[in-house]
Amino acid sequence: MDKDTLIKFAPGAVVVISILFQWHLFVTPEKLEIKHREILKDVAETYTTKEQYNDLKGQISDMQKKIDKIYDIMTSSRK
Repeated sequence: MDKDTLIKFAPGAVVVISILFQWHLFVTPEKLEIKHREILKDVAETYTTKEQYNDLKGQISDMQKKIDKIYDIMTSSRK
């Protein structure tokens, strides 16, 4: 590339680069970290963890067993 070509396209390149920065098309690590923390917070508020799900599933299973025992006792006492 010779010097004349570089000088010819330099103003256009500066305009394009300034527009890219003005429209925030480049993400800084700080902004990315902030967005990442927001996403993690939203996910934690909306969804449950696998451990919480398994605990709840176990509790429901225990409750179902107790209900079955109560039902068995009630039906056997009627006979």
